[in-house]
Amino acid sequence: MKWTQHLNADPMHQDIAASAPSGADGVRLDQLTLTELVLPEQSNHYGTLFGPNGLALLGKAAYLAATRYTRQAVVMAGATRIEFLRPVPVGAILKIHAQIVRVGKTSMTARISANFDTAPGTRAEGVLRGDFEMVTVDEHGRPVAVSAPHLNPEQLTEQTLAAARG
Repeated sequence: MKWTQHLNADPMHQDIAASAPSGADGVRLDQLTLTELVLPEQSNHYGTLFGPNGLALLGKAAYLAATRYTRQAVVMAGATRIEFLRPVPVGAILKIHAQIVRVGKTSMTARISANFDTAPGTRAEGVLRGDFEMVTVDEHGRPVAVSAPHLNPEQLTEQTLAAARG
């Protein structure tokens, strides 16, 4: 599984993006992109991605984005606005983008969208999307406060540290 981070902000969520912390290498911690190949064992009898397997791919991206953002244990509390926009055939390569769009006291919302991988200069075609509520938990599974993102103070500027502290 290959993953890369996007550095561009979603214009609909400038409030989160403007204050989004970056890691030591300057990479945004509030978003990531996964590349996934749809395999035959993930398909239904029509030869397309089986719905629950598509949901699992979105949930996986939500989990990875949330744990990367907080470096805490997280669990999925719910999923809303799940949409299967078009069939995804076996052999398709998907780019799954995850972004933390809301952070509360003990939870956060990860917005996930999946597109067919496209050639440079072509428009990405959306196939799946949804919002996932992720809750930070302690060793007993009880909700705990979301901590500031994991940062490396030795390699960050004072401005980045101040933004992360809120």
